[in-house]
Amino acid sequence: MVKERTLPSFQADATVIDREEGLMLYEDMVLGRLFEDKCAEMYYRGKMFGFVHLYNGQEAVSTGVIRSMRRDRDFVCSTYRDHVHALSAGVPAKEVLAELFGKATGCSKGRGGSMHLFSAEHNLLGGFAFVAEGIPVATGAAFQSKYRREVMGDESADTVTACFFGDGACNNGQFYECLNMATLWKLPILFVVENNKWAIGMAHERATSDPEIYKKGPAFGMPGYEVDGMDVLAVREVAQEAIARARAGEGPTLIEALTYRFRGHSLADPDELRDREEKEFWFARDPIKKFAAYLTEHNLADSEELKAIDKRVQNTIDEAVEFAQNSPEPDPGELYRYVYADD
Repeated sequence: MVKERTLPSFQADATVIDREEGLMLYEDMVLGRLFEDKCAEMYYRGKMFGFVHLYNGQEAVSTGVIRSMRRDRDFVCSTYRDHVHALSAGVPAKEVLAELFGKATGCSKGRGGSMHLFSAEHNLLGGFAFVAEGIPVATGAAFQSKYRREVMGDESADTVTACFFGDGACNNGQFYECLNMATLWKLPILFVVENNKWAIGMAHERATSDPEIYKKGPAFGMPGYEVDGMDVLAVREVAQEAIARARAGEGPTLIEALTYRFRGHSLADPDELRDREEKEFWFARDPIKKFAAYLTEHNLADSEELKAIDKRVQNTIDEAVEFAQNSPEPDPGELYRYVYADD
């Protein structure tokens, strides 16, 4: 077991959050967790094929960042572990699951599958299968926001882009090139590193000369923050500050969220490389259980209300399964559609 980094301290009691927002954050995380659990069930039942990478354990990062943004305006760019990012961005669960089933009603018309979710309606720029592939795409989206606002005079173009990627992407040249460009042009973007300690089966500490990724932000002239990625309120606080900076024209921010995936790299991974002690250390820090305790301790909700949310979310997912199963397969006659942007 690799020695664990000391997690950043965060004073949750000093956080101002009302009941409505608290329940929204809780429901968003539960939606992500239960959706991924259902994906595992459907995969092992032979309802979906190919590689499926689940997000269990990392929900606080997606919820803390994306739900701090404007769902109808701001952009989200994901990776191959993209289901929960899509859900937080507002893509309906039924459209995500239909895509995983390869159905025509999926958010990518059944053409993308698990690693290539996309929704123009929800400003989801896509999931990307290649490591670090989405970073330049997100940087381009941030550039167009700045160009529209400052060159074309569109004051409504105050949009911010959140770019998610893992620790394994941070030794990739695109990461450094885009950090440089984003600072040079003061682009409105958040680079969010979901450091779950493992790039497939390679421990992060074995693959990089300086495992503290957030320190690479100041090297390129932008703020770099280390945050407890298992605490949704800690992530939310850092994200809100970074979003405000970006929207004010003050440029990019690098956020390293220390988190952990509770399952293997993909559903085809037997997950035999990680030590039991390491897993137990992180399982004990489950972000959903932690936030549920916070809500009850601060009298923002009681256990019965949280159970009701759990039940409502499960019903949503059950309806999504029925929708996906009953949706039509893509028409082979439309094989060549959606190749060009004007189609």
